[in-house]
Amino acid sequence: MNERRAIELVMRLMAIRGTSCEEADIAAAIIDILEEHSIGGSCISFDTAHKRTPRRGSVGNLIIKLPGTKRAGRILLSAHMDTVPICVGTEPKRVGQQIISANRSTGLGADDRAGVAAILTGLIEMLESGVAIPPLTLCFFVQEEIGLQGSRHLSVAKLGKIAMAYNFDGGSPFKLTIGATGGERLRIVLNGLAAHAGLAPEAGASAIHAAGLAISQLHRQGWLGAVRKGKRQGTSNIGVIHGGAATNVVCDRVEIDAEARSHDGAFRDEIASAIEAAFVTAARQVQSSGGQAVTADVVRRVDYESFRLPSDAPVVANAVAAVRSLGAEPVMAISNGGVDANWLVRHGIPTVTMGCGQREVHTTSESLDIKDFLAACRLVQELIRHAT
Repeated sequence: MNERRAIELVMRLMAIRGTSCEEADIAAAIIDILEEHSIGGSCISFDTAHKRTPRRGSVGNLIIKLPGTKRAGRILLSAHMDTVPICVGTEPKRVGQQIISANRSTGLGADDRAGVAAILTGLIEMLESGVAIPPLTLCFFVQEEIGLQGSRHLSVAKLGKIAMAYNFDGGSPFKLTIGATGGERLRIVLNGLAAHAGLAPEAGASAIHAAGLAISQLHRQGWLGAVRKGKRQGTSNIGVIHGGAATNVVCDRVEIDAEARSHDGAFRDEIASAIEAAFVTAARQVQSSGGQAVTADVVRRVDYESFRLPSDAPVVANAVAAVRSLGAEPVMAISNGGVDANWLVRHGIPTVTMGCGQREVHTTSESLDIKDFLAACRLVQELIRHAT
């Protein structure tokens, strides 16, 4: 493999700005790279996912569909294009066997430009080798970092009939993520009654008071943080609270963002229901002297469903063979976070997720391990080679 070219390619991609909903420039760069290697024309398209997501984006998922030169099931290779805001202004720089950002106030953006680069590198190497390849579809998702929105709203029919898929994201290239948790978000709005906090506090109904009661109840009953009820397990978090304008005004509005997760879909729903019930009950308990209670409006949305692939599924077996062909031993993993594979599996596409050597993502200490990144590039080639 041309290792120098692979490293130059990933550094080129990481330097391009492209936060969630602003992926047009990185998509254009990917197309330029493909066209530099005579891949273009009608095989490249976009879907309209960005028009269906909660936040309208600049471009949809980028899809490259290649016919292949041997009879085999079509393979999907995917990664996401967007980075988190902390990566804006990154200056990729190689230091020994790592790539970091020379701008130490930013992240690197290896999550997930390394995934994009590994797929492109592996494809280019295979095409240049002249060996027969199976039908391939490449899909580069938008808006992964804000709730897997690109894969959720994917136009599945544009991919072709997929036999198996491999999603490249963070971590070790030899860790095969074959399952992941499910997640649900809650938007809670508490509406109370404003009053002067010094002259007549009893005339008000404090939304902050209601929020405090609800959170305290959830804590006492074991529904916050690591949630364990018998053999059932999950997590929950109150992540964002906005409310109040001044200390001398009884707060009349609080907005809260919360989440619930579990590998057991029914238990995830139970956690979310406990959160909802706590806020509704607490709101009723806080009333003004005139009898007006705080009200709670709760909107729930499933971000992604949990999944777990059988360890002997063909998509897993192919990944195991690819890893072992590089002299490594695969490690099966179940993730407590969501990945694009959650939605791909939901769309009926069995998907294994692998890493590309990203370290400490979403921080200013983010780095890319070059050895692991190059291993991911080789894994792409082996996944294509072993496909039947």
